[in-house]
Amino acid sequence: MAIHEWGEEGQEKLRDSSVFIAGAGGLGCPVATSLALAGVGRLVICDCDTVEHSNLNRQFLHNEADVELEKAQSAAYSLKQLNSSCEVEAVTAYIDGANIATLAAGCDIIVDCLDNLEARMALNGYCVEHTIPLVHGGLWGFDGRLSFLHPPETPCLRCLYQDALPESTIPVAGVTPIIMGGMQAAEVLKYLLNMGQLTRGRMILCSLDTMTFHELPAARDEDCPVCGAMAP
Repeated sequence: MAIHEWGEEGQEKLRDSSVFIAGAGGLGCPVATSLALAGVGRLVICDCDTVEHSNLNRQFLHNEADVELEKAQSAAYSLKQLNSSCEVEAVTAYIDGANIATLAAGCDIIVDCLDNLEARMALNGYCVEHTIPLVHGGLWGFDGRLSFLHPPETPCLRCLYQDALPESTIPVAGVTPIIMGGMQAAEVLKYLLNMGQLTRGRMILCSLDTMTFHELPAARDEDCPVCGAMAP
């Protein structure tokens, strides 16, 4: 609260906010941890998988004793140990177009911490339809990407990826999601607190192997079948 633009009023805003975190894996763990410790009042964390040994190099809300447990439940338990006043709702489900409206009901912002393009597009469609901001993050090895998507001010995820096919296996160095997830959480906090500059209309590319950051313009596709009909 000592941060001038944050203050006591901002802390109250966070306490009254609700965030949907899609994925309790590499990105979801640092996102959820950062938001719970910052004082966000309600987190809905959704994942369809169970904890595996191969997750533990980066998914630090889980430990060896949690292997084979549902990720959402494991993450929620760990988060409650960090901040007992944060309401954490664990949901074990595969996100699709049929259930996202129910899963994310009442949330102010959605964080994309997924590794599945089909589920990402379900999030995107819901966010566009309900004009809810989506904080997109992605990983590959030592590389990460970040963008704040909120059509019609920005492109939607469909504009950026169009008909790209998902990769079957995504290699990830353990440090990459910690950094990129922290950046996603920062975007969420800035939005909820109405402070700073968001990555609207920009894609941030991070290469940790060379420790370089690049910024690319992210433009709307006027013919996008998801957001193209929205008035600018």
